[in-house]
Amino acid sequence: MKKLLNTLYVTSPDRYLSLDGENVVVLEEQIEIGRIPLHNLEAIVTFGYTGASPALMGACAKRDINLVFLSGSGRFLARVSGEVRGNITLRREQYHRAMDADASIAIARNCILGKVYNAKWVLERACRDYPMRLDIEKIKRKSGFLSESMKKIKDCQDAPSLRGLEGEAASVYFDVFDDLILQQKTDFCFQGRSRRPPLDAVNAMLSFAYTLLTGMCAGGLETVGLDPYAGFFHTDRPGRMSLALDMVEELRSVMADRFVLTMINKKIIGADGFIKKENGAVIMDDDTRKIFLSQWKAKKQEIIRHPFLDEKVEWGMVPYVQAMLLARYIRGDLDEYPPFFWK
Repeated sequence: MKKLLNTLYVTSPDRYLSLDGENVVVLEEQIEIGRIPLHNLEAIVTFGYTGASPALMGACAKRDINLVFLSGSGRFLARVSGEVRGNITLRREQYHRAMDADASIAIARNCILGKVYNAKWVLERACRDYPMRLDIEKIKRKSGFLSESMKKIKDCQDAPSLRGLEGEAASVYFDVFDDLILQQKTDFCFQGRSRRPPLDAVNAMLSFAYTLLTGMCAGGLETVGLDPYAGFFHTDRPGRMSLALDMVEELRSVMADRFVLTMINKKIIGADGFIKKENGAVIMDDDTRKIFLSQWKAKKQEIIRHPFLDEKVEWGMVPYVQAMLLARYIRGDLDEYPPFFWK
């Protein structure tokens, strides 16, 4: 099993990354403020605009360390990748299935089935944990609707219908997402998803968490030899990591949404940690982003039992495990792709 290593997050925009021997060096105004051995890292995520040296980019590519550049608001900008690895036979079979409607829908259907199942259990878990603070009847109705959606998804045979079912289920789930915010209700109000840009603090955190999760999924797919850009549910588009986004669907509610709710309900993050831009976009300030990333790192290290493997793994390894299972299915070692069913 792959080992979960550290991710270096560089949150200040004026810090430059360089290479010194086997170390990544963080510089601010040409003064060294820190260094970390490369062998301790599996990824480097920087929010800075000053960039990184070509030598460091080459070293990361050679050592298969993901080097990701994000904007100050957490929007994905670029990713440094090394030599393409993996079994060419596996990738050819992936491309073949992506071009075949029946083969593609078989994988996409299971990804969306996992998404709706996990969304349902996020609602069910909230009802179980906070029966006196929630409108249980209302949330149970939404949960019941998601159960019926799962039955339709299992029988779905074409991509347009699957997208319709997925969109309808997501709308029902987010319709009661605000009910799950139990603390700081005045400051954190959710009235629906807004993406580009996020228009409130809740959406700002959701979008940021989804970006981090997408990077984890892309890294897992490349590790097992799959192409993160050739998906089965999300359509192909230049620069879009469609397969990584497919995998994010089944994990977003249990890894990202619940994480954001924890940040709010445990008052780890407050409303004063957000900035509203002139165009209406809401982003986290530097201190809040550092807290968010620190908590995200801790979340990745929590141990769970994987429902399909029945083995203990870190949360941060779940995207890699799902990528491994998908590769096994594409190779013909499994009868179908097993989505991540959390409960």
